[in-house]
Amino acid sequence: MLNQKTFDRVAPVGGQDVMTLSGTVNKTAILLLILVFAASFTWEQAAENSQAATTWTMVGMIGGLICAMVTIFKKNYAPISAPIYAAFEGLFLGALSMIFNSAYPGIVTQAVALTFGTLFALLLAYRSGLIKPTENFKLGIVAATGGIFFFYLVTMILGLFGVDMSFMRGSSTLSIGISAVVVVIAALNLVLDFDFIENGSEQGLPKYMEWYGAFGLMVTLIWLYIEILHLLSKLRER
Repeated sequence: MLNQKTFDRVAPVGGQDVMTLSGTVNKTAILLLILVFAASFTWEQAAENSQAATTWTMVGMIGGLICAMVTIFKKNYAPISAPIYAAFEGLFLGALSMIFNSAYPGIVTQAVALTFGTLFALLLAYRSGLIKPTENFKLGIVAATGGIFFFYLVTMILGLFGVDMSFMRGSSTLSIGISAVVVVIAALNLVLDFDFIENGSEQGLPKYMEWYGAFGLMVTLIWLYIEILHLLSKLRER
C-alpha cells in the first residue's frame, strides 16, 4: 500500500494544504475508532448468533477488499474510502475475533495487546534510529512480503484442488515457525509505513495523502493482528 512508487504517482503541492505527520496520526486515530466501533457491533451480534459471525465476516471481508482496491487506485478518494474501509474491516474483525475468542478464551485481548505493543515498540525503534529503513532493508521486506503473498496464494489454490495443507493449520513446530516468520515480516512492514509517512510529509504531498497514509498503516496493523491471532491459537493447541 505504501511504497516508493506512490511518490512517483502523486505530485507534491505547494502552500499549507499538504500532508503532515500530525495530520496522518490524527487520521489513523479516527480510522481506529471507526474500526473499534464497528467491531464492537459485530462482536455482540456474533456472540448472540453463531451464524451471524459467518455472515458479518463475509460482508466485512468483501466490502473491505472493494474499498481497499478503490483507495489504492484512486488515492484522492481516500478521505471517503478509507473510513468506509475501516468500518468494513471492523465488521470483519469483530466477528472473526469472537470466533477465535469462543475457541480460545482471552486470546483476543492478548492479540490486541501484542499488536499495539509491537506498533509502539517499532515506532520507538524507528524514531530513535535503532531501525533504519535503508534501501536494502526495504527491498528485503518487500520481497519477503511478496513471497508470503504468493505462498498463501499457492496454498489456497492447492487447497481448492484437495491437496492436504494441514501443516499450515495445525500446531506442529513447522506451522508455528511459519506463523512466527509471517508475524515478524508483518511487523517490519510497519517500519516501511513509518518511513513513507515521514517522507510524504517532508515532500509536501497533497492533504488527502494523510488519509492514504493512515489507510496503509491500518492495512498493516490488521494483517499483523490476524497473524498474531493465528500464531496464538496454534500455541494454545500445543
